[in-house]
Amino acid sequence: MTHDWGFPQVSVFYVAHRLFAAHDRALAATLADRLAAKVGTEHVFLPFCDTDEEDLVAEVKGQRLFELDRERLGRLRAMVALLHGPSLDDGVCMEIGYAVASGIPVLLLSTDFQSYSLTEDGPLLDFPDPLIQAAATRVIRVPRLGPPSSSHEQDATGYAEFLSRNRAQTDTALDAAVAALLDLPTPAPRVKAHSKTGQVYVERSPYEAQESDRLARACLDAGHEVVLPRRFDSIDPVTGALEDLAAVRGASRLLADVSGPETPPGAALLIGAALASGVRIAAFHPRPTYTHAPGREPNRRNLMIQYAAHAHLADTEAVQSWMTS
Repeated sequence: MTHDWGFPQVSVFYVAHRLFAAHDRALAATLADRLAAKVGTEHVFLPFCDTDEEDLVAEVKGQRLFELDRERLGRLRAMVALLHGPSLDDGVCMEIGYAVASGIPVLLLSTDFQSYSLTEDGPLLDFPDPLIQAAATRVIRVPRLGPPSSSHEQDATGYAEFLSRNRAQTDTALDAAVAALLDLPTPAPRVKAHSKTGQVYVERSPYEAQESDRLARACLDAGHEVVLPRRFDSIDPVTGALEDLAAVRGASRLLADVSGPETPPGAALLIGAALASGVRIAAFHPRPTYTHAPGREPNRRNLMIQYAAHAHLADTEAVQSWMTS
C-alpha cells in the first residue's frame, strides 16, 4: 500500500548511481523499490531502468539518453546519489551538480569505511573532493559491517557469515536513506546567479595539475578574467568548495580539465552546475579515451560529460580559439 505524500504529479525522487556493473544497478534498484513502496512508483526515477536503456532505439543513443536524463533532472523533488570509494562516478557527480544548482536537495549514501583529507592532518571528509561534501543536503554513511548473526546454520562457512554481515550493512544504509529522503526540505526556488561577462573559471585536474597554469594563461591571453579553485588551498575545504560552486555559477564560462583515468569528481560536479546555470562549458582533454556500449555511439568516457560540454578541447590553441568565439 502506498501513501499520499502530497507530492505534485511531476515531483520525482531521482536515484543517481553508477550504471555499468550489475551489482551497482542491483543496489540502486533495491533502493528505488523500497522508496517506491513509500511514495509510489510514479514518484521514483531510476536511470537505465526507467529510460529502458538496453532496448532504447535512437539515431544517436547516447545523446538521447542525456536528453532524457536532463529533462527528468529539471523536475525533481529530491535526489539520492550512491557513492562508494575514492573513484566516484563522473556521471553521478555531474547529476549532483545539476541538482544542487537547480535548488534540489541531495542526499548522499555511502557504505565506504574510508574517510579522506587533502593533507595528512587536514579535516576529514566523507568524499575525496570537498565539493561533493559541500553539495550534500545530508550524508548517510554506514561504514561498518552488520553484527554477526546470532544463529549459525549448520556447515555455514565464514564467507556466508561475511556475506550476511555485508547484506545487513546494506539493509541498514538503504532503510536510513529512504527515511532521510522523506524528511528532506522541499526544493528551493532556482536563483539565477549573476553572470560576470568575461570571467572564466578554470578547474584543474588533480591528475594533471601543472596544466592549470597553461590553461589560465591561455584564458588571460584571450582577454578574460580568470577564477581558480579555492577549496584545495583553503583551511576549511568545504567553505572553499561552496565558494567554488558559487564562482562557477556566476562565471560566463567554465573551462574544466577532465584529464585522468576518469573525469575528476569535482570537475564533473561543476560541469553539471554550470549546465543548470546557463554557463558555457569546455572540457579540456588532450588525450581523450572513449567508452563503448552496445547500440551507443562512442562517448568520451561518460555521455553526461560529453553532451553537457559545449566544446571539447585538446590543446591551448583550441582553448584560445574557444575563448575568442
